[in-house]
Amino acid sequence: MDGGTAYDGEINPQTPKPFCMHNSSQTEPSPAPQGTSQGFAHAKAILFGEHAVVYGSPAVAVPLHGLGVQADIRRSPHQETRIESQLFSGTAQTAPEPMGPVVAGLNAALKAVGDPDAEVELLIRSAIPHSRGLGSSAAVATSVARAVANLHSTAFDEETLHEIVQAAETVAHGRPSGIDAWAVAKPAPIRFQTGCAQTIDVGQRLVFVLADSGHHGSTAEAVGGVRARRDADPTRIGGMIDRLAALTDAAVDDIRSGDRATIGARMIEAHGLLGEIGVSTPTLDSLVDAATAAGARGAKLTGGGLGGCVLALADDDDSAEELAEALRKAGAPRTWTTEVRPT
Repeated sequence: MDGGTAYDGEINPQTPKPFCMHNSSQTEPSPAPQGTSQGFAHAKAILFGEHAVVYGSPAVAVPLHGLGVQADIRRSPHQETRIESQLFSGTAQTAPEPMGPVVAGLNAALKAVGDPDAEVELLIRSAIPHSRGLGSSAAVATSVARAVANLHSTAFDEETLHEIVQAAETVAHGRPSGIDAWAVAKPAPIRFQTGCAQTIDVGQRLVFVLADSGHHGSTAEAVGGVRARRDADPTRIGGMIDRLAALTDAAVDDIRSGDRATIGARMIEAHGLLGEIGVSTPTLDSLVDAATAAGARGAKLTGGGLGGCVLALADDDDSAEELAEALRKAGAPRTWTTEVRPT
């Protein structure tokens, strides 16, 4: 449930491009110029378990393959490390504070391949909107780490990659739970609890429509508000958090069996509970209502709340198109459709 940071985004067209440039609508890897290596990572959405995960309960996250980050890297001909991104173009030494996670992730990856003093040129292009609870900072770090590994003709194992990304996430968030670092690197849904991630088998193709509320979410504010309400009314709020945890565990079996109807019903119940604990907003509620009115199996906010996105479960691709149109008519400035394939 870690929020995004401001450094991700497509390359600023006004900045000099030392070796590569990509179309801003592109979300799949493009061919690398000679001498350049690439890394790619996708966004994620929390399907169940927001806020309950803060208290040691499980959460389920799904990959958003339609939203991604690509990092291109090559050896620097200028004996200095340079970074190109929407926010910043310049040397790593002069990078501003918001670029700290990128620099930390790059340094951790170079250290992991045994080349800590390497000078490189790094280009970052992201289609993941920041501060929407979609794992943007973790995806950037994962793409950078994979690009570094490819540059050195190797690959990081899961644990090493996770440690590298957590080094970047610690700079971004202070005390990251680790769910984003696992979720953006896994091609399938995961069940996450107290630092451990397990892949969930998928019994039937799941099609989701993601709708942007147009408002930044604040994980820190949302978590702090829920904690204060829980302290003030531990029986009522604590019971709701326990119910969110129960929904999460039950949903794991639903995903394995491919039971869309039950997954959707649990999503609707989870959104109601998240509203009761104080992290939904009128905008999020209206988008959820619009999705269900348009035929969604279920819909709910995803992530910390107080802004961010709504996730809606469709029956198929045609239904997803109708949902996306309905959500845009309801005020969503942008929507995305993604699928979770059966395993």
